Amino acid sequence: MSVDEMRHPLTVRERPEAGPVEAVIFDWGGTLTPWHTIDLGQQWRVFAREVHGIPIESDEVPQEDLDRAHELAERIHAVEADAWQQVRDEQRGAHLDDILRKAGIDPQHDRHHVALAAYRRFWEPHTHTDPQVRPLWEGLRARGLKVGVLSNTIWSGDYHREIFERDGVLDLIDGDVYSSEIQVVKPHREAFEAAAAAVGVPMANAVYVGDRLFEDVLGSQEVGMRAIWVPHSDIPADQQVTVDVEPDGVAHELIDVLEIVDGWLAP
Repeated sequence: MSVDEMRHPLTVRERPEAGPVEAVIFDWGGTLTPWHTIDLGQQWRVFAREVHGIPIESDEVPQEDLDRAHELAERIHAVEADAWQQVRDEQRGAHLDDILRKAGIDPQHDRHHVALAAYRRFWEPHTHTDPQVRPLWEGLRARGLKVGVLSNTIWSGDYHREIFERDGVLDLIDGDVYSSEIQVVKPHREAFEAAAAAVGVPMANAVYVGDRLFEDVLGSQEVGMRAIWVPHSDIPADQQVTVDVEPDGVAHELIDVLEIVDGWLAP
């Protein structure tokens, strides 16, 4: 289904009927992590300086080296921007390694391992899991519900699991799916199918929680899931899609998901 086709309002007749709740699946960035507005060019300037061995805090660097690092950073940034545009236009997944290769970088090169470590250090302050996630997930599991993750991301599943393990919540995830490792992204039906399969429930028995009305709310509702919107993120205008859709619930704090889900569990 194209983006233009999905701009039309969702109607009750078009939406499959939801069944009993058996799982709650979460978006990652802006949902499980607080939204941060980030200079996306800076991530690659940090990366490129490491590739060329330029100390971050140094004024004694030949201009030629600085120019080379700047050119590399700009090249990777442009390739990444094209990849994300493909994600939005064609609903196809992209992987960081492929982006780097297209920009002329070998991800397995020793110097590039060092650069990727610097790249991760740049992102670390922006990846911390919301403190409400653990009590929320413990509450869901105490109710006999599965917990899942489905994220549109260029990062590997292993990297995301390292983040969850660092923040002490990995043990509460029953299944997780990342668009970097499948061929599609939200709101494509197959992304939600993969997430439901990962936690072992039919899509009609899953709730999806996310911060974007198009990818998360509309996408999940069209496949039969209930959708909870977390309206926290300052999503850039060029990433927004105008949709006429009403979430099944709105969580002003993540922990509110428990109360919303309880309403669907009540006999």
